Amino acid sequence: MQVITGPTAVGKTEWALAWAERHDAEILSCDSLLFYRGMDIGTAKPTAEERTRVPHHLIDIRSLREPMDVAEYVRLARTAAEEIAARGRRILVVGGSGFYLKAFFAPIADDVRVPEEIRREVAGLVLKEALERLRSLNPAGLGTLDVANPRRVARALERCLASGRTLAELSRQFASQPSAFADWKVSLLRLERPREELERRIEERVGRMLSAGLLNEVAVLVEQGLRDNPSARRAIGYRECLEVIDGNLARDRLAEAVIKSTRALVRKQGTWFRTQLPAHQALKPEKR
Repeated sequence: MQVITGPTAVGKTEWALAWAERHDAEILSCDSLLFYRGMDIGTAKPTAEERTRVPHHLIDIRSLREPMDVAEYVRLARTAAEEIAARGRRILVVGGSGFYLKAFFAPIADDVRVPEEIRREVAGLVLKEALERLRSLNPAGLGTLDVANPRRVARALERCLASGRTLAELSRQFASQPSAFADWKVSLLRLERPREELERRIEERVGRMLSAGLLNEVAVLVEQGLRDNPSARRAIGYRECLEVIDGNLARDRLAEAVIKSTRALVRKQGTWFRTQLPAHQALKPEKR
């Protein structure tokens, strides 16, 4: 199994298609937004023609009202990988969604299932109350937990209440788990470009998206539940378009805002790739 990643706008789609055609492979998407039907322009989703050239998997498998999480992704990815391998074809995993990519190399989800009644109980607590409860369950301390982040505190409290274990115990158990693909040979390749070239490509990409009708796409998706899907509504390009629709951003500032957000994302992706993914081979595609 070959995994290819790299920052937004580096050219993963084009490179992946050529690699897959040369190696008789099928593409397994690892992009947290390509799951959703209708999110086409703003995600630079592979076109129908590109998906005809090479079979793609885990694209357009959810409506905006059907959220996806990494545990479900792993289940679907393993099933797809096994089916591809059974056909005697190679598997090329393609994407830039760091947490989902990590699932191919390390454990990313434990077996703690949080009942709905615990979620409701924790949701009714303010940050100070949740921290007090969490500290009472963890007398030895909270480790590296970001105690200023309400969402992370809430998730930690939910898991302690649901499991009856401390954060330290949960952490030790989690670290001992194998990755979901431990029984596969997985190699990682990362596409890289010089900063100036990548910034030019980001500007060109944003220009193409806006010319193709990204603002109209977002208006349609609002009717399909975009605002009710946290990961989708916060996605770069979509959130800025929502600001225009809501009157909080001038239309003539849209391109600038999306470019700025994309550059910030690329910096975060670079940090994630360096610190969270294993050693990899770097490849510099031809300048285009």
